Amino acid sequence: MKNAVLITIGDEILSGNTIDTNSNFIANELKNIGIKVLQIFTISDEIETIKKTIRTAFETGDVIITTGGLGPTRDDKTKKAIAEFFNDELALDEATFNHLKAYMEKRGRLEILERNREQAFVPTRSRVFQNHFGTAPCTMMEENGKLLFSLPGVPYEVKPLIKDQIIPYLHEKFSLNYISTRIVSVVGIPESILADIVENWELALPSNLSLSYLPVGTRVKLRLTATGSNETALQQQLEEEIQKLLPLIKDNVIATSEDKIEKILAGILTERKLTISTAESCTGGELAKMITSVPGSSNYFLGGIIPYAAEKKIGILNVKKETVEEFTVVSEQVAAEMAKGCQKLFNTDISLSTTGVAGPGKGEDGNEVGTVFYTIRVHDTEVTSKLYMPHLERLDFMYFVAQKIIQDLVGILINN
Repeated sequence: MKNAVLITIGDEILSGNTIDTNSNFIANELKNIGIKVLQIFTISDEIETIKKTIRTAFETGDVIITTGGLGPTRDDKTKKAIAEFFNDELALDEATFNHLKAYMEKRGRLEILERNREQAFVPTRSRVFQNHFGTAPCTMMEENGKLLFSLPGVPYEVKPLIKDQIIPYLHEKFSLNYISTRIVSVVGIPESILADIVENWELALPSNLSLSYLPVGTRVKLRLTATGSNETALQQQLEEEIQKLLPLIKDNVIATSEDKIEKILAGILTERKLTISTAESCTGGELAKMITSVPGSSNYFLGGIIPYAAEKKIGILNVKKETVEEFTVVSEQVAAEMAKGCQKLFNTDISLSTTGVAGPGKGEDGNEVGTVFYTIRVHDTEVTSKLYMPHLERLDFMYFVAQKIIQDLVGILINN
């Protein structure tokens, strides 16, 4: 197996102002072709620091990928550091400059071409992968069979460079095996108990298969990975092993292919031709965001509303004022009336509602931070539940609640 080291370059990452999403994406893409990431470095944009880290990376990995530090400004020193490390020099690459010119011309920005001319200077020994979504190209240096790729830092430039150019290049360069993965999503069984239940099945897996346990909220994803030279044979092998697994846990399995819970829901809603709507208070639109993140969601998601204020719950969703006064706005009774009003407002088969206290302060009615009531209404049947998670920060709370609600809805639909 080939190993990789990732290096993220930039003070904006170290300061916490920018989140490094590139490393997560790149590591996942490399994993899919059998390259294991051993280390991830985050470093400042200083020449000596970059050179020192590259030297360490070459001692560990076969593939080194840097992101960041390739802008047109003077403070971007990555190219210079790489050239010095390889005892090379930077020179204007005509093909890259012509690509840059065409890129600028297409966007009506030729007036700043000369300011960006520096982007077309690359190490003379490098192979260039042109960037079709930005001005800085990706360069590759090779030494003793090991490869160093240097990419810009902007995620929407990194992703196509990795997926469309670097991954195919690496797959061919190293004659890598195919890797196929299937996800079995399990609910209602704690991870430790689940491990005991499937232990004999796991121990009997063929040597080219591996199993990982991935807890997500109250769901456990069993990721089964197969490695081999024949992709079709791997997919068949995975299916055979999953069929052996299902009798052990089938009543708790909500999906055997899709990974994300919103995609699992999408498949069910599409297959059954069901529509859905949301009325969210404490989740602030997170439910609607998750549902609509799936392509084709317009076929089943008809709309959502965020009636944050109590008077909007009353005025738009027809929550009774007396219900709020008697039980407070954060209550199972209000959640149920919100769901019923939402279903009527959007005329959907299913409606979801949330009301709670995301924090950091207590609710107006004294309800504790981390309290949430949610209702899942399917046709004329509704289920209202309560969660209490005071340990979660506000955004984490919103995300966890939305995940749990969609997971519960999937369970309800599967069992009915």
